[in-house]
Amino acid sequence: MRSLFLSAFFLLFSTTFFLSCNSEGQQKPEVTQKEDTKEGLSTNSTTKTIMCFGNSLTAGYGLEDDASFPSLLQEKINAENLDYKVINAGLSGETSAGGLNRIDWMLRQKIDVFLLELGGNDGLRGLPTDQMEKNLQQILDKVKAKYPSAKIIIAAMEAPPNLGDTYTQSFRAVYKNLAQKNKITYLPFFLEGVAGDPKLNLPDMIHPNEEGQKIVATNIWKTLKPLL
Repeated sequence: MRSLFLSAFFLLFSTTFFLSCNSEGQQKPEVTQKEDTKEGLSTNSTTKTIMCFGNSLTAGYGLEDDASFPSLLQEKINAENLDYKVINAGLSGETSAGGLNRIDWMLRQKIDVFLLELGGNDGLRGLPTDQMEKNLQQILDKVKAKYPSAKIIIAAMEAPPNLGDTYTQSFRAVYKNLAQKNKITYLPFFLEGVAGDPKLNLPDMIHPNEEGQKIVATNIWKTLKPLL
């Protein structure tokens, strides 16, 4: 059943991506780093920071700010009276290479927990998985060098099945390899229970809608809460 949902998800995802690129010449990332990201640079020093670093799936594409999973995580944290601020560092269209170019600026903000959600756009473009792994590793290296005590979660994505089993397996292995090599927390599939379900996605069948974001937030919370 999951493979069926994934196939439908990526078929629509790939088609939308193809049309978008051809209509504009190239995909133009929509800058969706919220104002609270910038404000986070001056967060009270006693408050710990959780940074969600990713693409449009993290940015909450197509939704109000408070419907994105980082905002929903903040609600869960507030309900537990935990002294953490969640920073939404999602940028639509971001690839692993784009994330690597952007991470130094984001590391101006002290980070206590770092959630890495990147690679989906690499998979859609069929970019080499070895280069994706190098890019993600360099991002992790920079985070660990700047904030060695930070706890890190890596959220895995899946590659479009139309790229073949060899690519799919190689893509999937990137996240497992990084988690094992860096001894960081591993979230097997970022869109578990959401991908391919029309009731949980926007009409583009790419991005989770409000209900889908709630499921994403709940899944992440199960992994995140023990680290706080």
